[in-house]
Amino acid sequence: MPDKRIALVTGANQGVGLQVAKELAAKGVTVLVGSRNFERGEAATREIGAGAIALQLDVTDRVSVAEAAERVRKEFGRLDLLVQNAAISNTRKGNLSLQEYAKVSRASNASLDEVRTVWETNVFGVLAVYQAMLPLLHESSDARIVNVSSGVGSLTSNADPAYPYHPMFGPVYPASKAALNAITLAMMVELESTGIKVNLVSPGFTRTNLNGYAGTQSIEDGSREVVRVALLGPDGPTGTFTRWENETIPW
Repeated sequence: MPDKRIALVTGANQGVGLQVAKELAAKGVTVLVGSRNFERGEAATREIGAGAIALQLDVTDRVSVAEAAERVRKEFGRLDLLVQNAAISNTRKGNLSLQEYAKVSRASNASLDEVRTVWETNVFGVLAVYQAMLPLLHESSDARIVNVSSGVGSLTSNADPAYPYHPMFGPVYPASKAALNAITLAMMVELESTGIKVNLVSPGFTRTNLNGYAGTQSIEDGSREVVRVALLGPDGPTGTFTRWENETIPW
């Protein structure tokens, strides 16, 4: 019997990350539950049950990222699946509605501190984890990276005035996802000649802490495409950007 696949899901103590971790574990995957707060990660592993292991991982902390990679190397010697899910949407929305918040986070008035903080997790954190985990992915015979993005990061969609989220495109969260898409494309290009697959997925507008639970889809529905792509075998595609079910999102 082949070894179980080893997966790391970042930001897996709540929301889409937790649901993805649950579904991967249910399919027999050993899931490392990445969580900034180790206690929350441990609580999540108890909820997930068999096959889940808490891993302290703050994607904005280089020491934490390096230590997480070292622990994976020592305990498993490889990584088969990396799901980069950790993300934040803002630091100062508070009780504002999404529409009200959009008005104070336009290109002309966005807080540069907020932009930096959101990009630190959504863009630089993803690149940092990729750089740390890539040697471990190279040790796998069937490695895949799934980066969780958003349709609001599509430049093509947002450039169309008819796109429903067009009026809300701004430099904080939407532009961070556009930058994430660009960083992911750089990974795709780098790994073209290797066996490591890279895919981008939008979970859709789900009810999570990310949007103050204003989303319209359940966590289960929002996680479906991430799980589908994460479980694709060695013959599955690479270089795709999709939402449920396998619908292509334009760059």
